[in-house]
Amino acid sequence: MVHSPPLVDVQDIIRVVGGAAFQRGQAYARSGAVEGLDWDAAAGVLRARVQGGASVPYRTLLQLERKRQGDYRLQDNHCSCPVGFDCKHVAAVAMQSNSSHVLSRHRPAASEAQVPEWQASLQGLLDGRPPAGAEPAVPLALQFEVRSQPSPSIWGAPKPLGTSPLRLGVRPVVRNKRGNWVKNNLAWSNIAYQTHGLKLDPDQHRWFSQFPALHRATGVTYFGQNDSWLYLDDFANPLLWELLREARRLGIEFVGTRKDVQVLLADGATLSLDVRADDGGGGAPAPLRLDPVLELDGEQYPPERTGTIGSHGVYVHYPEDVVRLAPLDRLLTDQDRALLHGSAALRVPASDAPVFLEKFYPRLRQVLPVQSRDGSVAFPEILPPRLVLAAHFQPEDVLALDWSWEYRQGGQAERLPLLASSGPAVDDGAYRDTAAEADVLEAVRPVLGEAPRPRTLRGVDAAEFTEHLLPRLEKLEDVLVEVHGERPDYRELTGLATLKVTTVESERRDWFDLHIMVRIDGRLVPFPDIFKAIAQGRSKIILPDRSYLSLDRPEFERLHALVAESQTLDEWDTGELGISRYQAGLWSEFEELAEETEEAEAWRAAVGGLLDLAGRDGAAVEPVPLPAGLKAELRPYQQEGFNWLTFLWEHGLGGILGDDMGLGKTLQTLALIAHARQQAPGRPPFLVVAPTSVVPNWVAEAARFVPGLTVQAVPDTSAKSKKPLAEVIAGADVVVTSYAVFRLDFASYRDQPWEGLILDEAQFVKNRTTRAHQCARDLPAPFKLAITGTPMENNLMELWGLFAITAPGLFPSARRFAEEYQRRIEQGGDTERLAQLRRRIRPLLMRRTKEAVAADLPEKQEQVLEIELGPKHRRIYEAHLQRERQKLMGLMQDLDRNRMIVFRSLTLLRMLSLDPALIDAEEYADVGSAKLDVLFEQLEDITAEGHRTLVFSQFTSFLKKAADRLEARGIEYAYLDGSTRDRGEVIGRFKDGAAPVFLISLKAGGFGLNLTEADYVFLLDPWWNPAAENQAVDRTHRIGQHKNVMVYRLVAAGTIEEKVMALKEQKAQLFSSVMDDDGAAFSSALTAEDIRVLLE
Repeated sequence: MVHSPPLVDVQDIIRVVGGAAFQRGQAYARSGAVEGLDWDAAAGVLRARVQGGASVPYRTLLQLERKRQGDYRLQDNHCSCPVGFDCKHVAAVAMQSNSSHVLSRHRPAASEAQVPEWQASLQGLLDGRPPAGAEPAVPLALQFEVRSQPSPSIWGAPKPLGTSPLRLGVRPVVRNKRGNWVKNNLAWSNIAYQTHGLKLDPDQHRWFSQFPALHRATGVTYFGQNDSWLYLDDFANPLLWELLREARRLGIEFVGTRKDVQVLLADGATLSLDVRADDGGGGAPAPLRLDPVLELDGEQYPPERTGTIGSHGVYVHYPEDVVRLAPLDRLLTDQDRALLHGSAALRVPASDAPVFLEKFYPRLRQVLPVQSRDGSVAFPEILPPRLVLAAHFQPEDVLALDWSWEYRQGGQAERLPLLASSGPAVDDGAYRDTAAEADVLEAVRPVLGEAPRPRTLRGVDAAEFTEHLLPRLEKLEDVLVEVHGERPDYRELTGLATLKVTTVESERRDWFDLHIMVRIDGRLVPFPDIFKAIAQGRSKIILPDRSYLSLDRPEFERLHALVAESQTLDEWDTGELGISRYQAGLWSEFEELAEETEEAEAWRAAVGGLLDLAGRDGAAVEPVPLPAGLKAELRPYQQEGFNWLTFLWEHGLGGILGDDMGLGKTLQTLALIAHARQQAPGRPPFLVVAPTSVVPNWVAEAARFVPGLTVQAVPDTSAKSKKPLAEVIAGADVVVTSYAVFRLDFASYRDQPWEGLILDEAQFVKNRTTRAHQCARDLPAPFKLAITGTPMENNLMELWGLFAITAPGLFPSARRFAEEYQRRIEQGGDTERLAQLRRRIRPLLMRRTKEAVAADLPEKQEQVLEIELGPKHRRIYEAHLQRERQKLMGLMQDLDRNRMIVFRSLTLLRMLSLDPALIDAEEYADVGSAKLDVLFEQLEDITAEGHRTLVFSQFTSFLKKAADRLEARGIEYAYLDGSTRDRGEVIGRFKDGAAPVFLISLKAGGFGLNLTEADYVFLLDPWWNPAAENQAVDRTHRIGQHKNVMVYRLVAAGTIEEKVMALKEQKAQLFSSVMDDDGAAFSSALTAEDIRVLLE
């Protein structure tokens, strides 16, 4: 729906913008300066463009509020002109909207249906003709009469100052059959309802209905005993003139109450003041006579025969048989009315004539035109105002700016405050030309970039203003610059900066002092001053010799970023700027930035290897022969990882091995240890710290791949084992312990010498606030390696935590790292800072994904994870195992008869291997499940990297416990078992990516699914039938899968599950016959001997 422009209360417009701005805005609207009028009725926003003094139109916006009467009031406004709001452009838009509103009320509505143009044109002709034989419409006219002024009691308010004794009334009339204009029964109070009987012209009727509404829009109309007349004297809305012109177009005649009276509508009227010397002769100074002059269309009329229409128009009853109406070129004030209807001309005594000409004439000419028609009075020349800037130069590069206006008249000058609303001059009635002031300010604004205001500039701001802005202001015609004090000779340095960076040996281990020199335009610039200024957010700096320079230079930005990594600002204040040997990448960027570098000999020796590594692609490190004792063939990417690890160890550097899960991080690390023992057999052992559940895997993997090394697991603290650590690990090449033991017995480990510290599943030490992290940092070791598939899971501070252990000095403090890297990258999306971070860590972090090394991987990788039960869990399992073993051994003689009992017992033991709470939720609620612990350690890494996972189990109760943990950790998942009704929706949720984890019962999801979106599979409990497990794995490892599939089987060590795995290898053909988990299928596939093996 298209809404017509709103009708804005004119009195409200005047209230907001003022009378002078309203007059100029009205003139703008009449001249067609308003374009692009747009009304958003729902939001109450009116927009338009107004062509003002600038080359580009101003954009003006009005926020309007609807009143109960239906018109609108101004609530807020904004304009792109220098004034900004409450300006003439706001008034112009409002008045243009009012004009458009009036015209739209009489414009026929457009047809919704599209019709051909020729039909629309012809239909318009037909619509204009009355039907054949129809009675012609009765015309309406607007009748005028100059009437006596009603008493104040009728109108409920006192008469305005200086009002005329006459009033101009109007009323609707119709032509009778004799051709006379008569009132009939028409009145303003009922004309809107006169739709029957009179057969009025519809367009004219609508016009007359609108007339009183517009009269009421800006005032209150009281219909008393004689409600036939409305008085134009009270018509405050200037839209009256649009309405009267529209009446002419509609054929509405303007008539008098006598036939001989003419009512004429003039184009415009002006009110001016004529000043003449009332010379009485004799050559003496003459008094001045001031007479109002009213002109309509250039003709002068006597003021005593004049009345006013609102504050926007006049009417003249002269001669007697003619009434002329005209809009004024400006709004009238009460004082104008008093002047117009005064009983006698104003006279100024001859002695006061100079006062009138100097004080009153300048201000009067702003209100109305002032002239001397007979040339008897010479008015003083009034020059436009001049903006004065008083520039006070003070010591220590301080510049105070004071602004004022200078008005010149008749050879005299007067200073006024910058703002018209301040200072005593306003109270004294001083003349001000605010429009001219606005023009000057508009010329000054592009130079200053803002409106002038008193202010004090210091340092570079004072220098820049003096060198660049002051000369431009001095060139402006309407600006006077007055300099107070000695004007300094500032000079801006604009040449290229040349840098020299030097490293100097320091007393601090692994640290070197860093010296930087900067030259610009041949001048040596103190770098500490530059660094501090940039750190404080300053864009420029001034030097003692009053030269200054911009810090907004690419070389300074890079230099500040590099130095900020090397030292905090507080440390710089001590005179020290340092660089760690781990910051080889940082030094390389210093070298790129500087024209000249100078390195200390010790720096080249300590950092040369890392500099070489930083300049390469890690994988290009010189190849290292595999150690003789390694019983494995490394794939190419594993060989590259081994080369890199060896390089770090040989140079005494630490790092992070962050390969994807399943790429053989443990094997690469064991190859490094074997190489180190081969190169330096007499060195201390390596210490491996891993989660408790992973410790046995390290021992098993070492026995498998490096059987020649002596590996000692340390499961207990010295206090618990009653043996000192030195005695326990004597002769070992590798010591493996858990994070808990390492933390609790840290004093013992700290006292032992180590060749290196290896942290497996290093997410356990990412949090810098934990005791485990602090222990890892404090342990003395020349080489530290963190192994983790996810070097960063939640935020960048985790990455800082790992490098704080393995490469201390690579990054600044945690607080500064959070400020300089974490917030800028994570919150600000700073890609440059992210690239810098990658450059810093690249030499010390090796990470390969499965996708990157797919050519060297088999189609499917499978791994068995052995899970150690907790002590309480183990006791519960052993107690039930003994009980079930005694029960079943007596039943083996007749297995066929007792197969269901045997099956239930074996199932009970399998459930106990998972979680004792599966058989008694209340009694064993606090025991926990080691399998779920290991599963979620893996899932956190996998989901953090964006992988998708299938989790299978035969036991739905165990899957539901996994689901509970997923919910608690906020990980989305899908769930499918035999009871699932919305199977398609659940599968779709996983395939669409809404859930990264899919929990599936082996029976429900072992067939009929295509889940190639997943690339990880976890089998929580080994199943008797390998075919069933293979079917489950094949849900993702099938045609259409483009990613490597990693399969993990979780087996509880020392339980029936371990026996099932061994038995499955021996009896693969037997277990392949089992298709489901019903007792008959199970028992018929197993012999009594098989069951005895399971229960051993």
